[in-house]
Amino acid sequence: MEFTAQQIADYLAGTVEGNPTVKVNDFSKIEEGKPGTITFLANTKYERYIYHTNASIVLVNNDFTPASPIEATLIKVPNPYKSLAVLMELAEPVKVKKNGIDPTACIAKTASVGDSCYIGVYACIGENSKIGNNCRIYPHTYVGDNVSIGDQTTLYPHAVIYNDCLIGANCIIHAGAVIGSDGFGFAPDGSEYKKIAQIGNVIIEDDVEIGANTTIDRAVMGSTFIRRGVKLDNLIQIAHNVDVGEHSVMAAQTGVAGSTKIGANCMFGGQVGLSGHIQIGDQTQIAAQSGVMSSAKANAQIMGSPAMPIKNYLRSSILFEKLPELYKTLSRLEKEIEDMKSNKQ
Repeated sequence: MEFTAQQIADYLAGTVEGNPTVKVNDFSKIEEGKPGTITFLANTKYERYIYHTNASIVLVNNDFTPASPIEATLIKVPNPYKSLAVLMELAEPVKVKKNGIDPTACIAKTASVGDSCYIGVYACIGENSKIGNNCRIYPHTYVGDNVSIGDQTTLYPHAVIYNDCLIGANCIIHAGAVIGSDGFGFAPDGSEYKKIAQIGNVIIEDDVEIGANTTIDRAVMGSTFIRRGVKLDNLIQIAHNVDVGEHSVMAAQTGVAGSTKIGANCMFGGQVGLSGHIQIGDQTQIAAQSGVMSSAKANAQIMGSPAMPIKNYLRSSILFEKLPELYKTLSRLEKEIEDMKSNKQ
């Protein structure tokens, strides 16, 4: 399907600068733009590409002022990145989607499957589990016993949902993710460790996306919670009894230890590590590779390992590279003091 710049601008409530009749039928990155595609500029680091891109249309901020002429037609919007997401979501349903239940799928007699679902090759659905309407269960996915999955949720290949876990509507669980595996609970018994039964579950609320090979452990007792709208990147570990607040986001390789409570609208960079039994307030931002060992109040911005307020860390980082020079100065001063003492004697 093709759309003109004017049609797109009308849909996004934006304004056109350039040719309103130019048509596009695909998306492209601004540095790899091709005729007939639409792209966007949200990060000023990429502004240099807009003056040479071959894309036909570029989404830009309302306040964008070009430094030199641009051949592409511009559509000005309040938030280009968000507008691009809206367009891509609009285009996604146009793709052909698989449907029906493959004859190799193993579905327990006591399980129920909603209307218009796709269940792929060798997918397995356990006893008393409930699959909502318009769900997509891709090949080799495992859904255990007593699991509930809400409407329009997608499980990609080799996703594993252990027994008794609850997953909301409009969720996406990517390939290889494991939901509800045992938490890391062992009691010391002399020189050995005795396993503590993990009898809880995982509850994932609506509109959550979980990246590939991410693991979320079931609770010892009660539930591990992933609240509404949370977005987890690939290769993340969420331990038992963790509670991740609404609309919080975590980048890849983040690890959260047991019983930690994370507030709403938090943002964690890649490889952040949180120790157990701490609380992170709403809207906290944690920079990549930070090690958080104590609780943080709401709206905190922290960085480093051990983590500290980001302003303190940046001030300290200025001194890090000067430490060799400071050490030489300190050694020289110590020698001068020793020499002065020797002369007095």
